[in-house]
Amino acid sequence: MTSKPTTQPNNPLFSSGPCTKRPGWTPSALAGASLGRSHRSTEGKGKLAEVIDRSKALLGMPDDWRLAVVPGSDTGAVEMALWSMLGARGVDSLVWESFGKTWATDLKSHLKLDNARIIDAPYGEISDLSAADWSNDVVFCWNGTTSGVRVPNGDWIPDDREGLAICDATSAAFAMELPWNKLDVVTWSWQKAMGGEAAHGMLALGPRAVERLENYTPPWPLPKVFRMTKGGKLIEGLFRGETLNTPSMLCVEDAIDALKWMESAGGGAAMVARSDASLAAVADWVAATPWVDFLPASANIRSSTSICLKYVEPEVATMPTDDLRAFSKALAGRLEAEGIAFDTNNHRDAPPTLRIWGGATVEPTDMAALLPWLDWSYHETKAALAKAA
Repeated sequence: MTSKPTTQPNNPLFSSGPCTKRPGWTPSALAGASLGRSHRSTEGKGKLAEVIDRSKALLGMPDDWRLAVVPGSDTGAVEMALWSMLGARGVDSLVWESFGKTWATDLKSHLKLDNARIIDAPYGEISDLSAADWSNDVVFCWNGTTSGVRVPNGDWIPDDREGLAICDATSAAFAMELPWNKLDVVTWSWQKAMGGEAAHGMLALGPRAVERLENYTPPWPLPKVFRMTKGGKLIEGLFRGETLNTPSMLCVEDAIDALKWMESAGGGAAMVARSDASLAAVADWVAATPWVDFLPASANIRSSTSICLKYVEPEVATMPTDDLRAFSKALAGRLEAEGIAFDTNNHRDAPPTLRIWGGATVEPTDMAALLPWLDWSYHETKAALAKAA
């Protein structure tokens, strides 16, 4: 029997969204929020513009890119891009987990695009990136939040592409390097690596995406919160803080606080380093622990944020899927009951695995402290199962 560890994480919050707040956060961080003021007031627009400007600087976004705060979290940002820009040419959708599958379903079942092609791969693997046809638009997630699989880099995206590279980067932004010259549309939300609040998304448009918006009108109607042009021209105010609907100024203040912390903690490169350090701690532990492995077999596609772990010990790994799902839920529940880690069981659509968030707001020392507890909980759960039998 594995002994119960004596050291525990200072912060037990390892959820993959909403993710843990930045270290040292308290509600007093929101004291300066523009509550009871119009978001269209000078102060309100100033706060929204501050989120945009600080985000662009931290991410190293080129000056000729536009960035907007949009409704509906990352989902809303992706939907705005798909419904506003697709249909001008063919589209390839790269799918290796549940959110990529959602965008593929949009193309086929809702937009009903006849020229849409799905290039998929099972959980733990990645689509054949070389199969993407860049005469088409290409839709993909930089990081698969429910599979722990990320693209290794942007080298597979050609500089002379004809179509748009539309990238859902919600669990990559502020934790992984994004090569802006290889991308045309990038989306994320505050609730992931920023540790912010839900319901608000960020939509970044490169020059080629703006050109598409100003020169193409889709054949389907667009709801008000998706409309980014007027009279054939981009609504520039949207990218200066003039949002399409009313945002929560409390959430805006929280986003500003997160961005200021990132700046004070070393900037964008330091955020990537923090996330990489958590992944390195898990990798060292996995290498020394016989019952567990990463869901993605290839090291170059392993996520540093949504770290997904599978069971490999035969007596557990060969359980029927429903039994293994119950085992994984019990393991995660034991950690929660001890106050060690919350929300570590994977997404309902994923295989029965553990998922541990390792984004920038997680202290790598907390990640390291968690790992012996995973071992303890695994053996305790096995023992309980044997006793019940």
